[in-house]
Amino acid sequence: MSQVITPRKTERGWIVELPPELAAELNLEPGAVAILYPKGGALETELLPAPSAELKEDFERLFEKHKDTFAELKRLGD
Repeated sequence: MSQVITPRKTERGWIVELPPELAAELNLEPGAVAILYPKGGALETELLPAPSAELKEDFERLFEKHKDTFAELKRLGD
């Protein structure tokens, strides 16, 4: 089945969430991402593994702790 992958633009390039089938082909866990960025007329690729459960827990804890700050930053336009 075909799947449309929409990259997200960042300062350094574009982030693409890899479909589970492609992650498996690359021996990566589901949730892995690729970062694409132009370099010297070519497209460079960097593969990042899926975040660990520990990293996700840390993120949730820190986000909850600082959610008022993040809301204020968003209100001000980051």
